Amino acid sequence: MSAPRDMSTRQQVLHMLKLQGPLSAREITAELKITEMAVRRHLATLEKDGYIAPHLVRQTAGRPSAVYGLTDTGETLFPKTYPKVTLDLLEELQDEAGEEMIDLLFERRRNKLRERYIKEMEDKDLESRVHSLARIQNDGGYMTELTEDEEGYILREYNCPISEVADVYQQACRCELELFESLLQASVTRTECLAKGGRCCTYKIKSS
Repeated sequence: MSAPRDMSTRQQVLHMLKLQGPLSAREITAELKITEMAVRRHLATLEKDGYIAPHLVRQTAGRPSAVYGLTDTGETLFPKTYPKVTLDLLEELQDEAGEEMIDLLFERRRNKLRERYIKEMEDKDLESRVHSLARIQNDGGYMTELTEDEEGYILREYNCPISEVADVYQQACRCELELFESLLQASVTRTECLAKGGRCCTYKIKSS
């Protein structure tokens, strides 16, 4: 999944690092199809601004090479829609009403999202439903990528707008999986999770 070409070169570099993880200057050059000297100038500026940082990777032969990854400051450039106050309110609610109320809250959110999108899935085959779901999630800021293999479909989400919440309340991740299964009427398995240290949230989708 390449960066949109209407972005500036520096935005494209940041987008690539978010989607693909740490990359070398040579790898970035190959994808952007500009000179390596120009790429290194952009990397130097992004590093000076604190958005990226290099680290050395040892090769099987020869000298270690540098790869660049996003810093915490760089991560803040991508959509995060739930502020800290949400976590504070959830903590207060849990203290007052218990864990069961938190479960109920996330289940209600799951049900409302299902009601919002279920009509869009009606009278569609699995392929169309999966593509609709990928678009819905992408519009919501999840930076989705959809691919297909011999078993079915693979949906990746490279950004989580509710990551601060999901890091603390695993109910968010569970309810998202249940929502996908309900909307797609298919078998959905999460194989990687941002909230558990993954590079993205990865879902394998196949017919039930």
